[in-house]
Amino acid sequence: MTNQRDFLKLQPLQIVVIGGGAAGFFGAIACANANPYARVILLEASRQPLAKVRISGGGRCNVTHACFEPAALVANYPRGGKALRGAFSRFQAKDTISWFANHGVPLKKEADGRMFPVTDSSETIVQCLMNAAEEMDIELRTGTPVVSVKRLPSTQHSHFDSAQCTALETQNSALKTQFEVYLKSGETLKCDRLLLATGSNPIGYKIVQEFGHQIEPPVPSLFTFNIADPNLRALSGVSMNPVRLRLSVPQQPTLEQMGPLLITHWGVSGPAVLKLSAWGARILSDNRYQATLTINWLPDLSQEEVREKIVAVKNEWGRKAIALHRGIDLPHRLWQYLINRVDINTEMRWAEISNKTLNLLVQEISQGKYLINGKGVFKEEFVTCGGVSLKEVNFKTMESKLITDLYFAGEILDIDGITGGFNFQSAWTTAYLAGLAMAEN
Repeated sequence: MTNQRDFLKLQPLQIVVIGGGAAGFFGAIACANANPYARVILLEASRQPLAKVRISGGGRCNVTHACFEPAALVANYPRGGKALRGAFSRFQAKDTISWFANHGVPLKKEADGRMFPVTDSSETIVQCLMNAAEEMDIELRTGTPVVSVKRLPSTQHSHFDSAQCTALETQNSALKTQFEVYLKSGETLKCDRLLLATGSNPIGYKIVQEFGHQIEPPVPSLFTFNIADPNLRALSGVSMNPVRLRLSVPQQPTLEQMGPLLITHWGVSGPAVLKLSAWGARILSDNRYQATLTINWLPDLSQEEVREKIVAVKNEWGRKAIALHRGIDLPHRLWQYLINRVDINTEMRWAEISNKTLNLLVQEISQGKYLINGKGVFKEEFVTCGGVSLKEVNFKTMESKLITDLYFAGEILDIDGITGGFNFQSAWTTAYLAGLAMAEN
């Protein structure tokens, strides 16, 4: 009588992972590690896997964020936080740190909580994942685009009698379902379990929809704001930390964020802007990226405190030029821009300013309004809002609730986080859980 161990050697679990990014690699590695008898094939359409890992964090790879309480961690996800709450209780940032440390890649924490490899090189993360996949005997096939997937009923294994198969069937759900993966080359792969980790690639959405899943429409998240003000753009390179931003779209809730801001040659960028774009991704898309941005350049001061400071400067420096004696903590070029916005000539003296103009200046500093008329692209952290509807996914295993043995990980799901390592963390978490679930016999 053939026992289960012999059966697994003769008929290894066939696993195909589509997508050679962070989630695809991590899921494949987790699966192969949990089930040494499984045959895992990792398919990547491009010639170079882990492309996004290579460019993330300015080439340093922001692996995760030093936030170790699941309840706090989920607050950084405009979409998907509720679904991730339980998932993070099983694999979260501290587990990611331990995993990479155990694979020879210690991480370091920066002042803002972001975590990078101590080498400050994304190539360290790439090589770690590549080496782990090789050690696990994962078959990596690059330059291998998938065109479609079909689900087929499984067949009995002819070299076992029916009694043997019946005895093993309860422990080997791989006997229940099969997929055929059709490659652009014309080749067809058969597998027992399938992990889709295709990110925002249209082929992933196509496969998912053909299986009957709902896709929340994909739109960009984490982007910069275009502001058609040549005088503001002339300040490109000027930064402020912190500022408070408020985003207003007609008939929509007002959104706020606080943090660093960078003026660019197209408008504004920086962490505060990127976070605001993530929370407002859907409403901004619906409004064709037209909105009002209110900037408080000195959020640590109340409007009345700003006024008191300016009045004090006026009283003390009445004979001095306003442009040169600001008495307030703003970069010189930004100060000149702000006084111009309220029609103060750079040669005017403090004694010449009226109370009405002074009040306008205070308002400009505390709640200046700027018209957003489009978005830029934050290439290093480009993220998509939208994907597989989360109500159709079991977040304990990352398995489809509609199709047995179909799993999801990473950005193909309707999950996205703010900048700071949170998107990679959701990729590691969902991929790890999917890998463990696929490995079970």
